[in-house]
Amino acid sequence: MLRIHFTGEDLARTVLAEGPDPLWELSISLHRLQRRDTSVVFGPWRDQVLPRIPAAVRLLSPLAPPSGYCLDFLTPSAPGLGLSAQVELLRATPRTVIRNELDEFRRQHSGRRLPSWAAGLPDGGTGMLDRLADAATTFFDACLTPYWQQIGNAVAQDRMRRTTLLARGGWEAVLATLHPSARWNHPVLELDYPVDQDLHLQGRGLILQPSFFCRYRPTSLFDPLLPPVLLYPIEHEAGWTDPVRLRDRSASLRTSAKLLGVVRARLLEAAADGTSTTGELARRAHTSPPNCSRHLAALRQAALIHSRRHRNTTLHTITPLGIALLNGRQPRLPA
Repeated sequence: MLRIHFTGEDLARTVLAEGPDPLWELSISLHRLQRRDTSVVFGPWRDQVLPRIPAAVRLLSPLAPPSGYCLDFLTPSAPGLGLSAQVELLRATPRTVIRNELDEFRRQHSGRRLPSWAAGLPDGGTGMLDRLADAATTFFDACLTPYWQQIGNAVAQDRMRRTTLLARGGWEAVLATLHPSARWNHPVLELDYPVDQDLHLQGRGLILQPSFFCRYRPTSLFDPLLPPVLLYPIEHEAGWTDPVRLRDRSASLRTSAKLLGVVRARLLEAAADGTSTTGELARRAHTSPPNCSRHLAALRQAALIHSRRHRNTTLHTITPLGIALLNGRQPRLPA
């Protein structure tokens, strides 16, 4: 569990990031590739980028494993800066920071061996840090730049929702709804986390960073002395890699509503994000949880959604048949 400890000063200094963070998205997108994520949300993106992944990714992947500790210096805290400025900060990482974080990486990933070239990272004379920074730019240009507008739009929509919540209910409303696991017990925010960790803000405030590629749970930097940031997953639209779907979205939804009814059509669209719980879907479809459960059962029987238990909640995602219905197309049959 992650426990973030606030003071009144911290709440006054907490901010919502204005847009997606390039290096955070790069790092988390590597997780999606390494986990072979074939979900409706990220599967099409993965299929599209796999043929053009640059060879330079071999420098990045070992330092950004799909689970557990990741090197903090790969995601320098630079809210509002673009990729180029962030990459320059990466190049300027102090050698002592790199050495300490590599030691921490080896300690936390005792069963995972770093490549031999990583030993040269703290040594400025080897040029390995420059090569790593160049690899980040190359990967971003090939695998994220073609989708950056969609990514930015989705993050902007989440920011608007959070801003509305802030205006209506203050930071309590925002913090309590960041994630299904979020529990706000003033002055502590608790979140499900792979390790037990306390983060004391101590008047520094907190950057709430919505992330497009973050999927299962929020994440944060390991070093408590770094500027505090909390990365959290946002809602997604199925078929976001398909520009045709974006153009035909309203017509397809009208067709789905005629076939299924308005509530089920809304639920089907919302269920495209595999992290959606029954309560979240009910809220987004403007219906009660009991009514939502009844409609979800009908969609599940029609093979339009898939549901699975996760701890004490149920998570729902749309099936290929369901996405085909939303797209107004025939589903792709296996060869």
